[in-house]
Amino acid sequence: MSDFELYVHLPFCVQKCLYCDFTSGVFDGRLQRDYLKVICEEIKESACRYKGRLSSVYIGGGTPSMLPLYFIEEICNTISDNFEILPGAEISIEANPGTVTREKAKGYLDLGINRISMGLQSADDAELKRLGRIHSYRDFLESYDSLRKAGFPNINIDLMSGLPGQTQDSLAASLKEVLLLRPEHISVYSLIIEEGTPFYDMYHEDALRQEKGEDTMFLPGEDETVSMLHLTENLLLTSGYNKYEISNFSKPGFECRHNIGYWKRTPYVGVGLGAASLISPDILREGDMGSAFEVRYANTKDMKTYLYGEKIGGFEELKKSDAMSEFMFLGLRMTEGISISEFYEAFGITPDAIYKEHFRKLSERNLIINEDGRIRLTPFAMDVSNIVLAAFV
Repeated sequence: MSDFELYVHLPFCVQKCLYCDFTSGVFDGRLQRDYLKVICEEIKESACRYKGRLSSVYIGGGTPSMLPLYFIEEICNTISDNFEILPGAEISIEANPGTVTREKAKGYLDLGINRISMGLQSADDAELKRLGRIHSYRDFLESYDSLRKAGFPNINIDLMSGLPGQTQDSLAASLKEVLLLRPEHISVYSLIIEEGTPFYDMYHEDALRQEKGEDTMFLPGEDETVSMLHLTENLLLTSGYNKYEISNFSKPGFECRHNIGYWKRTPYVGVGLGAASLISPDILREGDMGSAFEVRYANTKDMKTYLYGEKIGGFEELKKSDAMSEFMFLGLRMTEGISISEFYEAFGITPDAIYKEHFRKLSERNLIINEDGRIRLTPFAMDVSNIVLAAFV
């Protein structure tokens, strides 16, 4: 029996952050109630369509923790009533400071949720205000304390680097504050100025100057952003955390299994507004995929269409070459790189037979290492990973 992952998207926010381009927003209570009914129906439909066991469940958003506990309870019960969940499966939920109480945390644990991801972004209140966050650092500390007192065993904290007005000193201060708490996992993402966000209107010209290595007005310069990456890595590694992916660090044994599944291309089913699915033939209950090697679905991003119309908003047939390309540029995000034997097992051919010339050029520029049956990025390549990974797209 095949294993796959389930992603549940809850797009509700108290307020949309200025940098965010996720499928999320502020919706009224009626739409929230209708959404709960529809997403539970979609979970049941997915269980009829796909076979196998769930290796992980991730409830993301939006801000799932802003919702009343009964909302999460009904979703979790619908999942457990319709899917077989592997013993010890990782079950995560996202939360924002100020929306988590001790009672909610205890309720999550009772539902089988065993990992929580907290969106802090910065321990500097001025930086939080510039991001459009609704909480202060004190709010975060209170929420974190509630989680620990409830007995939560696995907490991730999200931070961001490269923020407007951020310096190496202020980033270091945020990292040191978080390290005092000793969470099991820390993610540090570089700010990306996404089109369609208020940050794009405010900073996209500065972002272009940053890319060209020119002087910037609001964002840290190109050299400083690289220095921030090194500062982050040095602080976390010397504090006992393992860097297992470009932006992710954990204590040993606490790597995010759900995200590793994405990077290793484990099949996944996404339910909810805008959620995507990667489907392989071995998890289909009926029918086949014709000439496609795999297929990818995406739900509509329009709330009213999702609730009252056709959920599917996009469909893509993947050829074997598409899947091989994704295997490379997703797998190389991890510090362990990709396994040559796993590539062969998935595709019946070695990566060298497909990408020999790519490997030669990247190796000459000290960007990849091929040894011990694995291919991985060099430490230098991690700094310019987007350029390297684009070679496999």
